[in-house]
Amino acid sequence: MNKPLLVIDTNVVLDLLHFDDATARPLRFALEDGRVRCVVTDATLEEWRRVLAYPEFGLDDARQTALFSRYQTLAGTAKALEMCAGLPRCSDPDDQKFIELAAAVRAQGLVSKDRAVLKLRRRCAPVFRVMTPAEAVRWLDNTVACGRQSASCG
Repeated sequence: MNKPLLVIDTNVVLDLLHFDDATARPLRFALEDGRVRCVVTDATLEEWRRVLAYPEFGLDDARQTALFSRYQTLAGTAKALEMCAGLPRCSDPDDQKFIELAAAVRAQGLVSKDRAVLKLRRRCAPVFRVMTPAEAVRWLDNTVACGRQSASCG
């Protein structure tokens, strides 16, 4: 069985790796254990690097480097992406790259807390799920449980 593939928005990555958010923690464990995969591009990694340098986080260079490297070890890198026609446009242009990545790699889901992304759930549904971290954890639990059962799951 192939491991589920997700795209994770930068704010959720912060919750996973910097804030150790309790809601998102099971998703981090699933990434660390290899029960789920995530994918990045140069553009999404560059956003991660830029966000880590925000003064409000107070991260010194060593901590920024450690967090950046940690995410690189958890994520696979997508190289050349084929753009998918007919994707919805996000009202926040900075989030469009995550939508395009999820569609291009045929991810099962895009995990985000961004309202602009979450508003696109129905329009993205034919291609991939848009989920909050809590929804992604429940979805992953159901996916793993179905993998252990017979074909009667969904």
